Amino acid sequence: MSAIELLSQELARFPGIGPKTAVRLVYYLMKRPKDEAFRLSQAIRDLAERIRPCSQCGAFSEAEVCEVCSDPGREEGMICVVEEAFEVGAIERTGEYRGYYHVLGGHLSPLDGIGPEELNLKKLLDRIRTAEGKVSEVILATNASVEGEATAVYLENVVRPLGPQVTRLARGIPVGSDLEYVDGTTIAEALSGRREM
Repeated sequence: MSAIELLSQELARFPGIGPKTAVRLVYYLMKRPKDEAFRLSQAIRDLAERIRPCSQCGAFSEAEVCEVCSDPGREEGMICVVEEAFEVGAIERTGEYRGYYHVLGGHLSPLDGIGPEELNLKKLLDRIRTAEGKVSEVILATNASVEGEATAVYLENVVRPLGPQVTRLARGIPVGSDLEYVDGTTIAEALSGRREM
């Protein structure tokens, strides 16, 4: 397999990048000065070597504990549960939420073989239990998709018996969309209009 085919195959694995776009990106890189390609490859190496999941919430961080979890100015009684780490940034950009986060690493999808055991769920339940009643609210900010809704219902059933109020983002987010693509105003309104499940 040629170097062009190999890189095209790797790029085509990215979300939203099909085979044709991948080939276009490869040809674009080949037309640029070599040092640009080397900088890109070094940035990818650095990402793979330096970024890891936060030991507390699961968001990506260069440190053992991410900036949000290490911020003492946060409201310790609130945990916002999201499906993926990049969704933390989407909520943070609104400036409306000052609690902590928990990243599940996906959503329930029985057809794809993803059950509760495949998600970062045990750590969430442990966080709530070890807080000894300090967690007063868990906000379920899963996506407004069938899988996201199923995940929220499951989480409500396992979190509510532990004591905190369980809320869900308000219906301002279009059904079938991902938080990553929703504008900040819509997310802010959904956060302020959340309701108990």
